[in-house]
Amino acid sequence: MGWDAFGLPAERHAVRTGEHPAGITNRNCQTFKRQVQALGLSYDWDREINTTDPSYYKWTQWIFEVLFERGLAYQTEAPVNWCPALGTVLANEEVKDGRYVETGDPVEKRMMKQWMLRITAYAERLLEDLEGLDWPEGIKAMQREWIGRSEGADVVFGVADSDKSFTVFTTRPDTLFGATYCVLAPEHPLTREIATPDRSEEVAAYVEAASRKSAQDRMKDDRKKTGVFTGAYAVNPVNNARIPIWTADYVLAEYGYGAIMAVPAHDQRDYEFAKTYDLPIVEVIQGGDISREAYVGDGVLVNSPLIDGLSVPEAKRKITAWLEEKGIGKGTVNYRLRDWLFSRQRYWGEPFPLIELEDGTVRAVPLQDLPVELPVLDEYTPTEDGQPPLARAVDWVNTVDPETGRPARRETNTMPQWAGSCWYYLRFCDPRNDDAAWSKEAESYWMPVDLYVGGAEHAVLHLLYARFWHKVLYDAGYVSTKEPFQKLFNQGMILAYSYQDEAGKYYYPNQVEQRGDEWVVAETGKPVRTQIEKMSKSRYNVVNPDDVVRELGADSMRLYEMFMGPLDRDKPWTDEGIQGVHRFLRRVWALYVGEDGGLAPGIASEGGDPELTRAVHQTIKSVTHDLDHMLFNTAISRLMEFINAAYKAPVRDRGDMETFVLLLAPFAPHMAEELWQRLGHAETLAYEPWPKHDEAMLAETTIKLPVQVNGKLRATIEVAPDASKDAILAAAKADPNVVRHTEGKTIVKEIVVPGRMVNLVVK
Repeated sequence: MGWDAFGLPAERHAVRTGEHPAGITNRNCQTFKRQVQALGLSYDWDREINTTDPSYYKWTQWIFEVLFERGLAYQTEAPVNWCPALGTVLANEEVKDGRYVETGDPVEKRMMKQWMLRITAYAERLLEDLEGLDWPEGIKAMQREWIGRSEGADVVFGVADSDKSFTVFTTRPDTLFGATYCVLAPEHPLTREIATPDRSEEVAAYVEAASRKSAQDRMKDDRKKTGVFTGAYAVNPVNNARIPIWTADYVLAEYGYGAIMAVPAHDQRDYEFAKTYDLPIVEVIQGGDISREAYVGDGVLVNSPLIDGLSVPEAKRKITAWLEEKGIGKGTVNYRLRDWLFSRQRYWGEPFPLIELEDGTVRAVPLQDLPVELPVLDEYTPTEDGQPPLARAVDWVNTVDPETGRPARRETNTMPQWAGSCWYYLRFCDPRNDDAAWSKEAESYWMPVDLYVGGAEHAVLHLLYARFWHKVLYDAGYVSTKEPFQKLFNQGMILAYSYQDEAGKYYYPNQVEQRGDEWVVAETGKPVRTQIEKMSKSRYNVVNPDDVVRELGADSMRLYEMFMGPLDRDKPWTDEGIQGVHRFLRRVWALYVGEDGGLAPGIASEGGDPELTRAVHQTIKSVTHDLDHMLFNTAISRLMEFINAAYKAPVRDRGDMETFVLLLAPFAPHMAEELWQRLGHAETLAYEPWPKHDEAMLAETTIKLPVQVNGKLRATIEVAPDASKDAILAAAKADPNVVRHTEGKTIVKEIVVPGRMVNLVVK
């Protein structure tokens, strides 16, 4: 078990209350540990780790230094999601519709100097090595899409009447003759620079507005396309045509070079933009009707002097070669994946193990001086001049270079919350090693991870980041496998009602109430919308396990979470559902324990019902199969079926009932241990061998056949599986209910389908 405990929630709590984040973090970890242990979840507590423990993040800092020394960590000016209310940068996944998802605070784009990790250097390998993994195809597809490998060409466009130029990447160099305008992202460094005096004010306003929108929002296909003409023109390198340069927020600085050549006849987004602003649309590939929509299929090139009459693949090859020959372009492979923005203007995170000398040189802190521990602060907000909170620790910031003794300053940004979770699985291999993050022997014994159970929401974040770090460590000789996680299983999410106002702020269920047909905040009357979402702390809709355990017991909660549905499906939490599981456990208890507290009278040392013995062997086989395949809900259904059969049995063999307790134990361990003891065992059942079924016991001694009279079910008979037709008919005709419906009538036809049914036709 590990606690991934750095991050913004604890810091926000510290800002509100003044309590140090370490205090709330440690208290929460202890509460969670108590709850986990109360539920009987089996973790190896000798391998417990915490990302906020200096003995752990010492090695997170060391891994960063491995990245730094290999040229994979660097500083640059980058567009970031800046939240003024919180004074920090947010990751893309923390922003929706221009607001921070947890608080609803507005977020804007800013250019800031940030630490980046060069994950793009591993893009090709991250793609290639997916092939050998036993992962859901959907997750692989999401990673491929996120990495976004595409082959095409870089093309240089000059800015008319100037010495400036910009590069675009296009997967369709064959359509260059159809480029009728260019678009720069609002964040592109040339956007404001090339704006003509009469357009500069409008361009500046548009750039400012775009900075308040998230990348996800700007990329939506169904949103109306907007943009502003810069007043400048580009020169199309294939025909020297002057084409207008626009800025539009559907082009992002993060992708490609933040600039595109727009070919509206053959790109739907460009087509919609051109229609909106009455820009030219020139067909260069035959096959569609560009008066109605963009044509994105294959065909023959037209209106393209260098490549007229060629197919698309031939045209791509020829025009790319021509661009390279002229020195105005080149064939290239591009990736949608961007380098990982790795610094945050926060307090509660891993300090960077870096110092900056007076001449600007940045050095890593020597390993023997790690960890660089977080200084204790009383204030956790950025400084008045906008520096990160760590800048308040003046004595900590101002240090000396251990190598030269010269004055130096520590980095005041901290690492993002993802840092500690990128490598925790490796620390589990060797969690008490003070001399290294892990030993070579421990890593080679344990790795790779055989089975990783995790949510699909980590597909392009944690899982991609962990794979990247692992590959760097592999290249550096610190791990023996190319990939960290061999098999991946995505569990579904537990869903519950959440309550959110129009600004995006969430409320706890006890903070809202229903008034008429709508839900409102009880204190203010502000309307909120109700929705079923993933149960999570950020949505304020978590069910407290303490409350459930107090009311219904730990085993009821365990059993219900496994019984709600298939493990890989999303499942809504309902009070009715957990009550039903609780009733099942009460039935189990009543079957075993008499009113006097001793064993129930129906349990005998010998002479039990043979049909129940057969049922227990069927249950062993089914539950074993379902556990092996992580089909917990159907395994529990088998247990319920056995209990139904046991209630019908006149006498229950003690051995059969002990076997059932062993089958119940993984699902309801507390009750199972109690029943095991009441069955006369002094030792725990935890070390008992798992039951094995006897295939011979599964053979049915009798089978049940429906008996129809004139097509209507009148009885059910039991016969031997190999009973003859005459024996089956004799048993059917002897049944009292069949006799009542055939008495005084003539049986004109006797139909026997062996193993299926009997039908008597009478007049």
